[in-house]
Amino acid sequence: MERTITGHFATRREAELAVEHLVQDHGIARTDVFVQASGAANSAGSRAAGADVHSGHPGVGKSGKPELEGEIEVSVDCHADDPEVVEAILKEQGARRVGSQ
Repeated sequence: MERTITGHFATRREAELAVEHLVQDHGIARTDVFVQASGAANSAGSRAAGADVHSGHPGVGKSGKPELEGEIEVSVDCHADDPEVVEAILKEQGARRVGSQ
């Protein structure tokens, strides 16, 4: 049965890690995973983390600030994949809410 599982993340980093685990560790096709801001505004999440906090270069300060306008939504189309596994991965990576359609 086909279902879409959706997780809502506070940070872009959490969302990216969830996608990485789904695709690399569990073989979910990247074309079945969608990432977008939860609302209409462009957003890097609701909390700064990772590259939003540090420049990534030793001795170089971060300039600018991230657009924190809401959560990041990761949706996964589950075909033959086990939806419980997808839900568990989203939760393990920090999803605040997980639901399905």
